[in-house]
Amino acid sequence: MPANLSPEYKAAADAYRKARDPQEKLGHLREMLSVIPKHKGTDHLQADLKRRIKELDEELSGPKRGGARGGPALVVRPEGAAQVALIGPPNSGKSLLHSRLTGSSAKSGPYPHTTQYPEPGMLRWEDVLFQLIDLPAISAEHPLPWLGSTLQSADACLLVVDLADPDCLQHVESVQAILDERKVGLVAEWPAPARHDRGTLPTQAGEEDVFHVRLPTLLVANKSDLLAHPETDLEALAELEAPHFPVLLVSARSGHGLGGIGEWLWRAFGLVRIYTKAPGKPALRDRPFTLRHGEQTVGDVARLVHRDMAQALKYARVWGTSVAADGQHVGRDHVLADRDVVELHA
Repeated sequence: MPANLSPEYKAAADAYRKARDPQEKLGHLREMLSVIPKHKGTDHLQADLKRRIKELDEELSGPKRGGARGGPALVVRPEGAAQVALIGPPNSGKSLLHSRLTGSSAKSGPYPHTTQYPEPGMLRWEDVLFQLIDLPAISAEHPLPWLGSTLQSADACLLVVDLADPDCLQHVESVQAILDERKVGLVAEWPAPARHDRGTLPTQAGEEDVFHVRLPTLLVANKSDLLAHPETDLEALAELEAPHFPVLLVSARSGHGLGGIGEWLWRAFGLVRIYTKAPGKPALRDRPFTLRHGEQTVGDVARLVHRDMAQALKYARVWGTSVAADGQHVGRDHVLADRDVVELHA
């Protein structure tokens, strides 16, 4: 029986797709449940919504009294320019890579499933921070029921594999198959589309499945230090794996290639840095706002600064390459360039 979802439900679902903050997502889930048409065709979707609301509400509420629920958080609030999940099979060196990139205290060891919970850390590239989430190894022997929910807030993935492992191609295929069961698809297309335009797949009733995410993925071929000719092995892997993800050769142990990951992400996401300043004050050069390509207007900056500013904005002054002269007056639809300085006026 078709679901025949209402325009109100579709609007709430679209808002859910756009949201980054888990608390905001929870609000949109509740709105979706309240406006969904109540008939037999939506019974399954109603049950799915109730389950997701319950899980996310419990996760955001924190540990229950008496220790009934404890342990690290399974839902990580996005921070920085983008949230990037580190995924991979057991013993890929993923946790050591995360530790080297972020300086985190993530445990690493020569045995599988060292990481048990999401471990956040920040990768700095110039004056930009990317949030890297180290996730437990993905394998059929160690299922993670919460994995799909955790990846709902991710913007992209680093798929880390041990290039020295003869079965690395099979591991890539296995990780993709397991994620597909959790409604997570890894795609090769970069730059990453806007969060609300990442793509959805239809359900059996023909409606869009708002919970199916498609994450742009970089294949990180780790442990290059263990191979005599790692470039040759990487070429062979890149030719055989599908879809053909962009690839990067690294060694978490020796440090080879690690310095290029931040810049690669910056270019792949198509980001720009925007600095703000108050009238008569210097620009805040250590705290840039990061905007995606296609979402880089003065109005977008105003929304990031404050919701009230976005509504009250009259004009802005801009210094940088997007204007003909420094300090030029522009409107809210003016498209900004990387490293522009913006002074907002209400």
